[in-house]
Parts: sequence; C-alpha cells; structure tokens
Amino acid sequence: MSIPKLNLFSFSGNIRILHLSWIAFFISFVVWFNHAPLLASIRETFQLTDAQVKALLTLNVALTIPVRILVGMLVDKFGPRIMYAVLLAVCGALCFFFAFATSYEMLAMARLLLGCVGASFVIGIRLISEWFPARQVGLAEGIYGGWGNFGSAAASLSLPLIALAFGGPNAWRYAVATTGVIALVYSVVFYALASDTPKGSTYFKPKKLGAMEVTSRGDLALYVLMQIPMMAALAVLTWKLSPAGLKMIDDGTATAIYIGLATLLAWNLWQCLSVNREVLAGQIVPEIHRYKFKQVAILSFTYAVSFGSEIAVVSMLPLYFKDMYGLTLVQAGLVGSSFAIMNLFARPAGGLISDRIGRKRTMSLVMIGIMAGYGAMSLMGGWPLWAAVTTTILCSFFVQAGCGAVYGIVPLIKRRLTGQIAGMSGAYGNVGGVAFLTVLSFVTPATFFLVIAATAVVALAIVQWLDEPAGQIAEIMPDGTVQMIDVA
Repeated sequence: MSIPKLNLFSFSGNIRILHLSWIAFFISFVVWFNHAPLLASIRETFQLTDAQVKALLTLNVALTIPVRILVGMLVDKFGPRIMYAVLLAVCGALCFFFAFATSYEMLAMARLLLGCVGASFVIGIRLISEWFPARQVGLAEGIYGGWGNFGSAAASLSLPLIALAFGGPNAWRYAVATTGVIALVYSVVFYALASDTPKGSTYFKPKKLGAMEVTSRGDLALYVLMQIPMMAALAVLTWKLSPAGLKMIDDGTATAIYIGLATLLAWNLWQCLSVNREVLAGQIVPEIHRYKFKQVAILSFTYAVSFGSEIAVVSMLPLYFKDMYGLTLVQAGLVGSSFAIMNLFARPAGGLISDRIGRKRTMSLVMIGIMAGYGAMSLMGGWPLWAAVTTTILCSFFVQAGCGAVYGIVPLIKRRLTGQIAGMSGAYGNVGGVAFLTVLSFVTPATFFLVIAATAVVALAIVQWLDEPAGQIAEIMPDGTVQMIDVA
C-alpha cells in the first residue's frame, strides 16, 4: 500500500497543524535550554561555584518526569490547543522570573519551574495523531519531534549572539527575557490558529481525569510496577543535590523530599487502583475496548534507551572529545553538537521507515543499530578524530531514529489515551537519562558506552514481544456509541 506524500511547503489542513506544532515545540526547547549557552555570564553575575552551576543543570530536568505524566493526563482531558497555549504562556512568564532574579535562590527556583516546559513534547504527540492518518503518523511525529528538538541547538547558537547584541553586564538577562517574549507571543498565535481535530472529527477523552485506564488485572500489575522507576529517578536527582553529591540541600531537606516522593508514589499507586477499580474487582472489559499495556511498557523502555542515552551522551560528549583528542572548547562543542543535530533528519527517518516497513521491524533494526553504535563508541579512544566523529554521527542516527520509531507507534495504541501514553514514554526517556548519567559518574566513558549498548541488547529482546498495531481500535463517542478508528 502506497503512503501519501506530505507537502511540507503547504500551510493548510494537517500540514498547517504540523508546522504550528513543531514551532511550538522548538520554542519550548529554546526556553528549556536558554540558560545553558549563557552560563558563563550567569556564573559571573552571581559568583556561582561549580557545585551551584551543576545544581542548576540538575534542577532544569528534575520536574520533567512527573510533569510529563501530568501534562499527558491534562492534554487527553482538555485538548492540545489550550494546553500548548497555557504551557507556553506560563513558561514564557517564568523566563522573566529567571532573567531578573536577584539571588541564587530565585535563580534556582525559576530553573526548577522552567523544567516543566520539557513536557511540551507530549502535547504535540496527541495533536499530530489527531490530524494525520496512521500511514503518515510516523513521519509526521518524527518531523514534529526532530525539528522541535533542534530548539536546544538553536538556543546554543543564537542566544550568545542575542546577548552580544544587547551588550553590557545584563545582556544575558535580556537574551533570556527575549525567549520569554517569543513564547508569550507564540502562545497567542498557537491558540488562534490551531484546533484539536479536523472539522467534524471527535476528540476522544478518557473516562476520568487521573491515572491511565487499563483493561486487565495483568496490565494493572504492570502499570503499578512502572510507577517505581520514575520515583526512583527523582530520588537519585535528590541524592545528587544532597550532601552526598552537590551539597546544595541539607540532610533535613533531602529527607523531606524523600518522604514526599514516597507519598507521591503511594498516591500514584492509589490512583492506579482507584481509576481501574472495576478491573481490580474482576470486571471483564469487552474485547472490542481492550488494549495491551505491555505495548506502553515496551515503548517506555525503548525510549529510555534511545532518548535517555541521547540526554546522557549530549551532556558528556564535548568534554569527552576535548580530553581524548585535545580539542579546544569551541571545537569540542561543535563535534559534540553533531549528536543532537541529527535530530533534524533521523527522527523523521525513523518515523518514515516505521510507516513503510512496519513498526516492530523498525524498532528491532534501530535497537541493533544503537547496540552496534555504542559498542563501537566504546572502542574509539585510540581512533583518528575523523573516524571517531563518523562513528558518533552514525550512532546518533540510530538513536534519533529510535525516538522517531517509538512515537510512530504511540498514537496507534489507544486514541483517547495518547497523551498519557506519550507522557509515560517521555518520562521514561528522562528516567533513562538519569540512570545513564548516574552510571557515568562511577565508570569510564568507554564502560559507559558499553552499558548503553548492553541495555540496547535487552531492549532488542523486549521488542520481540511488541505487537504490530491492529487495523482498527474502538473508541466510545460522546453519545455512547462505538466508532472504529483505522490505525493501519
């Protein structure tokens, strides 16, 4: 069956929504990483220690895990149009809080709250799934994710120039504030021009606002189990900020956070059981309404390997090349950025391949590529620079393609739960990043790459239990009738 081509030069229909979405995601990532290229100036203004700088970087990702889950619930309930507009507006305002902070405490609090903008990814996944047919959704989601992710690289390239244009000791403040203005303006543009579904289509919503609905006791047990790694990742981040790590919080504060995380985990588990109490009681869900939660679990793990390794490797790669090959900071930064720049091409490629040759086959191929890529990177210390850079770029292609392939499947599992499924998968990407960076703090870079390769082997085995999406899924209309949705 042929796949209709996307005319990306159009600005009508679903292509208009695709462009509106990736631009929103792009701006979100500029906002999320608007501090990184200006850290030298920020450090000078506040006379920050190395530990305080590292703490800011940690705080920037701390809330992304729980907020991606929360935003997934809210987008399924209230729709992508209002959620994207609200998130951009709130985080745009927070840019001013960060830009004009007068103390390190204000700076740190603003950075913690700005981590919420990292959840924007989830919103567009649901929106794109509403506007594109299953035979195009992989490519469309890949373009959305890949072009939007480039916002982090764009921030690194543009914000120093913007600061230079303003000039003076407060130039970094005006540069950060500029990103806030852009986010606020675009929130209005997005709200005015976007819509949740094509005209005449139904926006399917979950029965209740809360935990994800599952359809069997076995799925419920797996869903409950999957709450634990997310809380564990937050506990690791707390440990990094504690006296055992960066010494940015005292033992009493760390203990209070641990107690809070334990409480949050207990509340999450209660929500899982409460929303699914009929299933827990043994009520049989009609076959037509069932979906397999194992699909969500498999995609979450594979995203932890692909996107999680991307987060970790992008963080350490410039320093790795600087130390290994004696490059300058600028040269090392350019080489390291090649890993992230591949997002522009590889994510859409992963989605397109998934559309063309099948979801499960594509996931298997990219996991093999990730395994081989990181395995090769573990050996490249003694290689010529050109060979090491080439290996890094090839590995990056499979990593980014893996991200695109995951989100080529997410919208095809259960339409009304797409936001929550995307939220959980996205949160596990951050869980993977925390896990891999924690490993890196104890081992050499070569061993670090080998560990990621080993997790890709595990992911490859797990992917064999992935089911190719069925031809149709059933959704309940607002009037109670059942509508069959094509997903193949």
